[in-house]
Amino acid sequence: MKFKGIEKKEEGKFITRYDLTYETEEHQEKIYEIISRNKNIESFEQLHGNRADAVVIIVTDKSGKKILLNKEYRMAVGDWVYNFPAGLIDAGETVQEAAKRELLEETGLELYEIEDLIGPSYSAVGFSNEINVCVVGRAQGEFQKSSSALEEIIPGWYTKSEITELLKTNRFAARTQGYCYLWSKSCD
Repeated sequence: MKFKGIEKKEEGKFITRYDLTYETEEHQEKIYEIISRNKNIESFEQLHGNRADAVVIIVTDKSGKKILLNKEYRMAVGDWVYNFPAGLIDAGETVQEAAKRELLEETGLELYEIEDLIGPSYSAVGFSNEINVCVVGRAQGEFQKSSSALEEIIPGWYTKSEITELLKTNRFAARTQGYCYLWSKSCD
């Protein structure tokens, strides 16, 4: 594929839609629609991004025997979906600060230990260039209702056997489903 150009189509509050024009090996024009957190992409280099847009928070309890999942109503699919807590990184915020803030806002829990950062990765590479960093650690505290009236979130701790059952009958975000499947099969 040879990149030929980019055209901004529509700018929203949180995402902007673009048409990318490519030329295939057979010299055919291909128009590809994407969305981005970047409101001003003007070049091929800017498609790749240079900083994370969001954090994904993967935490266990103190014992390491339970993993935290949010059951959240996702408007794009009109259904409840299991997902890791996640959110956008605010201007001037580090990945670690964003993870602590987002976890507290969505669940009321404190991220007291960060064991690892995994990233960068793309949220939905089929149609977006949004970049995530996964923050892996441990959390503690008591669940509280999300501090945003615009989100409907039910946080919960789940054992490996509970995750195995949830995976059979419930909808998950893809990254959460894959991680939870492997976590549920791992040895203690």
